[in-house]
Amino acid sequence: MRGRRFILLPAVLFGIALATGCYRPVKGPEIVDWPAVEPAVHHVVVGRSVENRPIECVVLGDGSDAVFILASIHGDEPAGTALVRRLAVYLRQNPQLLQDRMVVITAVANPDGMVHDSRLNAHGVDLNRNFPAANRVDIAMYGQAACSEPEARAIRQVILNYDIDRIVSLHQLTATGPEALVSRVPKGCIDYDGPGENLAERMAKHCELPVVKLGAAPGSLGSYAGLELGMPCITVELPLRAELLGPEVLWSRYGQALVAAVMYPDEPEKTP
Repeated sequence: MRGRRFILLPAVLFGIALATGCYRPVKGPEIVDWPAVEPAVHHVVVGRSVENRPIECVVLGDGSDAVFILASIHGDEPAGTALVRRLAVYLRQNPQLLQDRMVVITAVANPDGMVHDSRLNAHGVDLNRNFPAANRVDIAMYGQAACSEPEARAIRQVILNYDIDRIVSLHQLTATGPEALVSRVPKGCIDYDGPGENLAERMAKHCELPVVKLGAAPGSLGSYAGLELGMPCITVELPLRAELLGPEVLWSRYGQALVAAVMYPDEPEKTP
């Protein structure tokens, strides 16, 4: 049984853009009316970017099983942001899913990159190569030292402070990503590092993305959390230009897979 959590980061309230009202996608987890009793929800600023933009989390539930779900660590990969914001709505409206669980969501891990439509942060660093892993490479684009970038430090602090059990990081295929990736997995995939294969297979049961082991990139979140810390770390590669599908279609296609990650190792019930 995990001991009491001590949250060291300041709890600063912020407004998060979440859709309200009734939402009924054709398929996937259904967003319904708000329940009479909502789960514990906290909005926290966990750090600030190079250009002083807030890096924000919404923390749902207060259970001992903790999953960290983040998106847009590459600023030109915005599809995951809309998807995890839909997930936050769905979990608030289905608080029974949060029993004995905590879900920490960072919808925009690289706010400067998103503003500038750039894979990199405002220092020109690929944040997904800036973590303290044995395979890290000290070059300018990866940062001259591990966690040299404030955004990477904020992500690392979330993992440590919230005693995270597993991680799901949402990416998407882009022209600025690794050259061979689009040709290798043209429709996207679910990758994993560390002991994440079973979780990846579970998520793949609930969406169209295949499980493909891409290999741990130097200094990546997967290398740090999966290989160094030994926790399941999932990288979801959404298809090229997935943001053009819009939040409703994204949720209908991939929402159930995210719910499966939250409930793992339990099997989620099928929803209309």
